[in-house]
Amino acid sequence: MARTPSNMLPLGTKAPEFSLFDTISNSTINFNDIKGEKGTVIMFICNHCPFVIHVNSEIIDIANTYKEKRIGFAAISSNDVVNYPQDSPEKMKAHAKNEGYPFPYLYDETQEVAKAYDAACTPDFYVFDADNKLVYRGQLDDSRPDNGKPLNGSDLRNALDCLITGKENTEIQKPSIGCNIKWKV
Repeated sequence: MARTPSNMLPLGTKAPEFSLFDTISNSTINFNDIKGEKGTVIMFICNHCPFVIHVNSEIIDIANTYKEKRIGFAAISSNDVVNYPQDSPEKMKAHAKNEGYPFPYLYDETQEVAKAYDAACTPDFYVFDADNKLVYRGQLDDSRPDNGKPLNGSDLRNALDCLITGKENTEIQKPSIGCNIKWKV
């Protein structure tokens, strides 16, 4: 398994706009469509990455929990589907349905959105406040496939709790680690 870290976009960065195909609803969705009243989580994931497979249950649980707290969620796959056909929109839709994703699963065909977010790996997490400013980026928690640490979403949950309650997040923001985004050549 490749172990690529997040690039750690600077805090305060305004959320890059996007308009992408949602493989679940077969419609085009933009940032404002998924924006939550309190904040928004953008996740870069894919179907086949073992790091994403490892965290799928937790990101679903977090989305289900925090959607009720007025946080919006979207997942984006930016992988090159020519060389990685398992990440095609059709397979994204089937994967999302099988996993029970409670958020849009967007296809970034041109990879321009991944570049705008400076995304590097899957999974990669970004939390924006109500003003669309970046307040958290990095890992879900310390758990990785086969490292024995519990999967609990502690880093992302803390960032969301701080955002909702208006507390400053004083925890160190650690880069996510995962498979590199499969860039087109």
